[in-house]
Amino acid sequence: MKKQLSILFAAAMLTAASCQKPEIDAVESIEAGATNPDWAEASHSNNVAPDYTTVFPQDKVNTLEITMTAQEWKTIQTDMAAKFGNAFGARANAGPGGGPPGGGGPGGGGGTTFSTEDPDYVALPMKFNGKTWTKVGFRLKGNSSLSSAWSSGIYKLPFRLNFDKFEDDYPEIKNQRMYGFQELSFSPAFNDYSLIREKAASDIFRLAGVPAAQTAFYQVYIDFGSGKQYCGVYTMVEVIDDTMVESQFGDGEGNIYKPESTFQTFVQSQFEKKNNKTEADYSDAQAFVTALNASNRSTDAATWRTNLEKVFNVDHFLKYLAVNNTIINWDAYGAMAHNYYLYRAPTGQFTWIPWDHNESMTTTGRNAVSLGMTEVSTAWPLIRYVANDPVYYAQYKQYVKDFSENVFTTSRMNELFDRYTTLISPYVIGPNATETGKYSYLSGSASFTSALPSLKSHVANRQTAVTTFLK
Repeated sequence: MKKQLSILFAAAMLTAASCQKPEIDAVESIEAGATNPDWAEASHSNNVAPDYTTVFPQDKVNTLEITMTAQEWKTIQTDMAAKFGNAFGARANAGPGGGPPGGGGPGGGGGTTFSTEDPDYVALPMKFNGKTWTKVGFRLKGNSSLSSAWSSGIYKLPFRLNFDKFEDDYPEIKNQRMYGFQELSFSPAFNDYSLIREKAASDIFRLAGVPAAQTAFYQVYIDFGSGKQYCGVYTMVEVIDDTMVESQFGDGEGNIYKPESTFQTFVQSQFEKKNNKTEADYSDAQAFVTALNASNRSTDAATWRTNLEKVFNVDHFLKYLAVNNTIINWDAYGAMAHNYYLYRAPTGQFTWIPWDHNESMTTTGRNAVSLGMTEVSTAWPLIRYVANDPVYYAQYKQYVKDFSENVFTTSRMNELFDRYTTLISPYVIGPNATETGKYSYLSGSASFTSALPSLKSHVANRQTAVTTFLK
């Protein structure tokens, strides 16, 4: 009788909550609670708004634990070998310790040419600060970061979580969330001995008025089937099409694309839709590419600007360019035809959203877009054409000046870098949680401690470059 009353009480409480958001019903909630004693409405259901304070704290390092069996790890390896051509650790003995050859330290490259197909998800249990989530979708992610780590046998792999990926197979996790988040991305600080660039760059963009994903530091433990291993400090990154667009733009209904395009011509396959996937309408993306490349650009610049601004937020892009070119971020449009999103706001304009910043604020010997952008060819028309236009170029220069004087100052950046380094140091080189060997990209504690002065010097050097550019 007592058990029946408990079930009826739980059902009543969940029914009341469902009046606000009915996507998950009481029976499923009770089933989830029965199979997972850590299940709670606030932490596991989709009846709550994203809890940024809990999931993305700015003053502490959360703990994440992922457990897989030896067979599940073998399944991941088989899938990766089939899609990407080589076994885990195929180059592991080509270089020493924690610094994989060509990939572990700044300036390194990937180990193989990877497929454009995503790795498969597997359903795994996960703990966040000791609380358990079941059947969470886990998959590896990334391009050069994944390629290098995989080929070199480094277990600090980039990955992604999807909390209700397997809800069709396991109805008890229908609409499962982690404090309101459905998907989360984890960056292992590949090519970044400081381990803070991904987070710092995202914060810098937002400080400059350019929306970017929220980030937070996590210490990550993974059991690959033979015992829990410490895989070091990761930066957890908010997924653009999950919560970021709605949170920062106030509306997530417009099309969100993750293109692989230079915008020279419109190719539908280069514009991956992240939402509204059942609608085969790409006319907005096509209209943007058409307006950008219109022939009147050189004959009637005013009309060209007017038509382009109808479909693309040029002013926002100029502000993004000012930030990106000042801090130096080679792994972006202008060098790579990826690592950005386009969101079509209710106004009808596309807005540029930056993505993937672990290799920002460093000089790697690779070609990055300069402050003057004079070296950029028409192979990258969005940069070349706005840089050629006197009106846009003048506004861009003003944004460079504003950014360097108000955001990217040595004092402000030094404070930011010091704060983040102090926050994560106990989990990088601390006595109880040290990144080491094949579970880190660091070759030792010195590689971490020497990275902070280098990062500070980079800011000072960029200030000098800006002064020269603006003369």
